[in-house]
Amino acid sequence: MEILGFTLPLWALFLIGIVGVVIVWKLIKFAIKIVLVLIVFFGSLFLIDFFDVVGIIQQFLGGFT
Repeated sequence: MEILGFTLPLWALFLIGIVGVVIVWKLIKFAIKIVLVLIVFFGSLFLIDFFDVVGIIQQFLGGFT
């Protein structure tokens, strides 16, 4: 097969395809990890706000003055 004036054997194209699939798979795994970290982070912020943890801490610390 000829690409850009170079003749590439079929095994080279197959190897390039496998390397491309591995790189894409690693990018997808990284993106999934980032999304899971964001879900946990914002979920914990939601729970802190839902249970009014900051208000409870402020009331606790305000009792010392």
